[in-house]
Amino acid sequence: MLQTPSGILAQRLALAIPLALLGGAYLSEYGFGLFPCEMCWWQRWPHFAAVPLALLSFWVAPKRVWVALAGLAILASGLIGGFHAGVEYDWWEGITGCAVTAVPVGGSALDAVMDAPMVRCDEAPWDLFGISLAGWNFLISTLSGVGIMALLTKDARNDAN
Repeated sequence: MLQTPSGILAQRLALAIPLALLGGAYLSEYGFGLFPCEMCWWQRWPHFAAVPLALLSFWVAPKRVWVALAGLAILASGLIGGFHAGVEYDWWEGITGCAVTAVPVGGSALDAVMDAPMVRCDEAPWDLFGISLAGWNFLISTLSGVGIMALLTKDARNDAN
């Protein structure tokens, strides 16, 4: 029922984490020109799924199931981010041909395609403390997904007592 503080926290985190990470991704893209590669998009899709799942938990029973599904989606994004970070750090081989041509909006379509930068999956365009954006997504999403599931487990145990 998500009546305990841990259940309510899990529900709020399941909504806030993907919104914050997607907001950061779009800020880096449109604010700083860091266009996503194909694997960056793969990391966004689970967050896109987590938002409506978390929203459903506010109105549709069983609430704990919707929060758990959102938590699993967040965890999935983190695992994809971990794989992507490993490709960027040359720990393992990535998907061959993993590159996206970033197409800026406006102007001639041909000029946009010809002038757009090629975004490679095996090169980190930015890092903080030596950790790429994919690495940060791995850390934040994986820890958050596990944390949400732990909070739900605690909530379920409190509900049973």
